[in-house]
Amino acid sequence: MQYRTKILKSINNPAFIFIMALFSVTAQAQMNKIDGVDVVIGKNVVLSSDIAKFKLDIEQRSEGKIKISDCEMLEQLMLQKLLSHHAVIDSVLVTEAEVNSAVDRNLAFFTQEFGSIEKVVKQYGFNDLNDLRTELFSIEKENVLVRKEQEKINEGVDITPEEVRIYYNGLKEKNELPEFQAEIEISQIVIYAEPTEEENNRIINKLTELKKEIEGGASFKMKAVLNSDDPTATQNGGQLEVTKESQFIKEFKEVAFSLDVGQVSEPFKTLFGYHIIQLHQVKGKTRIVSHILMQPEILESKVQEAKEKIEKIRKEIIEGKITFEEAVAKYSEDKDTKNSGGMIVNPYTNETRFDLTRMDPSLYDKVINTKKGEITEAFYDETQQNEKMYKIILMKDRTLTHKADLVNDYVKVQKLALQKKKEENITKWSKNKIKDTYIKISDKYDKCEYQRNWRKEN
Repeated sequence: MQYRTKILKSINNPAFIFIMALFSVTAQAQMNKIDGVDVVIGKNVVLSSDIAKFKLDIEQRSEGKIKISDCEMLEQLMLQKLLSHHAVIDSVLVTEAEVNSAVDRNLAFFTQEFGSIEKVVKQYGFNDLNDLRTELFSIEKENVLVRKEQEKINEGVDITPEEVRIYYNGLKEKNELPEFQAEIEISQIVIYAEPTEEENNRIINKLTELKKEIEGGASFKMKAVLNSDDPTATQNGGQLEVTKESQFIKEFKEVAFSLDVGQVSEPFKTLFGYHIIQLHQVKGKTRIVSHILMQPEILESKVQEAKEKIEKIRKEIIEGKITFEEAVAKYSEDKDTKNSGGMIVNPYTNETRFDLTRMDPSLYDKVINTKKGEITEAFYDETQQNEKMYKIILMKDRTLTHKADLVNDYVKVQKLALQKKKEENITKWSKNKIKDTYIKISDKYDKCEYQRNWRKEN
């Protein structure tokens, strides 16, 4: 029962909606049926295929342990559409930055699930990363809208310690205490292996030479195929569609929107390497460009220097000459963690604790045998952007899988109790809003028994 409830509750989570939106791309081919409108709520609709896709995914995620009826699925989707509809009525504003942030979080999640962003693109049938990002932007825009409407509804909703205690005791009496997975908190020190100045200059000079050849009539596409370090260049000749909403890095978009048609940019740097861009066409808010990416080579001697440096830092910490936090402030070259004592933030929760079962496999392997207070040996790492580095990690805290305890897990129990209270508040809100919202449900759901009076029968 607990598992079933958890699955159903997740349906109203924006991350779940994201998953399902992607899932629908590949599942559509399996739904050999004529699509139709099953429900209209305001200006929003629920399609027959929506219900089928969601049901199929739930059954797959539960490995066949859970069967969700069409009626149950429909009600969850109707609540989503009701929230979306009233968010528009309430003039809820959604910024581009909010949507982009949501897209980034979900891309990070799926990159971890599949191993690389290229595999995500392939799995869900998109042409390229930009195509995927564009689709996700529209999906996440609605998700953020729903979330902000929920926040508006639950504004001022809080919970007292007594309510937390009552909630906990209720779960305990029913033998429904949740199990919390093993978690860790970790901090890191990072030392990068940097290319030499000579290598950076070589790349810049090469791109400058290519720019002159292209301006002299050479094919940008051919130059991209022959020279670009972007793996997609062999497929599309480096051509991309760029909008201000697309998830290209800031510097890239700024250059793309600064060019005149036909113009080739000067070489410029991003975290991926060095680029040149040519603007081919302006289509409304979209810029059709081609780019060449060249990544400086990093000498093995520079990698070895990074290793030796971080091993020396580790030795200083072990010998008590400096604390880990002091070493982070003095030596670490990771800008994202340097000012927080090296603490690594979980990209899926924005908190410092990691569920061991949901960690990046490569990081998991480094810390699985590390005890609280211990520091890992120095290890090599690299990114898709060709960044090479050595790291050490401090195990700041570690807990085992266990049943919820009111004292030791008070904050987590408090969050669960507050979430339940907010869900109850949303239910109350929805029952009131249903009364004055246009709702039309297909006759094929006449026999459904809903938790809410969607048919307004009395």
